[in-house]
Amino acid sequence: MIELSDVCKRYRVRSGKRVVLDQVNLKIEKGERIGILGRNGAGKSTLVRLIGGSELPTSGQIDRRMSVSWPLAFSGGFQGSLTGLDNLRFVCRVYGASYKAAQPFVEEFTGLGQYLREPVKKYSNGMRARLAFAISMAIEFDCFLIDEVIAVGDSDFQRKCHVELFEKRADRAMIMVSHDPHMIREHCSRAYVLDSGVLKAFPDVDAAYAHYESL
Repeated sequence: MIELSDVCKRYRVRSGKRVVLDQVNLKIEKGERIGILGRNGAGKSTLVRLIGGSELPTSGQIDRRMSVSWPLAFSGGFQGSLTGLDNLRFVCRVYGASYKAAQPFVEEFTGLGQYLREPVKKYSNGMRARLAFAISMAIEFDCFLIDEVIAVGDSDFQRKCHVELFEKRADRAMIMVSHDPHMIREHCSRAYVLDSGVLKAFPDVDAAYAHYESL
């Protein structure tokens, strides 16, 4: 289970303080898939970072009783001077995962070949995203964070991603942030709308979209 209790997040700006999240309460059970809707700048990515632990709330509490991934295909944490495999080794060490078990999967899944032995700073954005997604799948989590987009690479690679995430890990919890109504409706059992820092729950995905479109 992951539970957010009265979570607030404020940032200091030139005009003072900006409240991004205001008394947010949210509970995700094992195997549950939820969607979060909101306009650009509503705080969706901030909420994902708080759930993942890369940022701390200004106030309130986040209780994690499940292991949580970083946002899928996020490559911002890579060390550019290290090779792709060295970055994999580092991530495995941080999360207590087996590098020997993860390496063959990442090599096959990414299709990057010898580039995995080159510094990541030489990669294109697409190559970095492929590596990031593969590492996310190589390390098993109870809950996956999906921020906006997981459309990585060409159509064949996107199908591989879909199978790995939504079919092979159908029993995992997921928190999905997306503007794509098809994706939320297909993969989520319920949805929330984030507006003006307030997270509002709805009984079903269609009701959440009806409210979102009215904003």
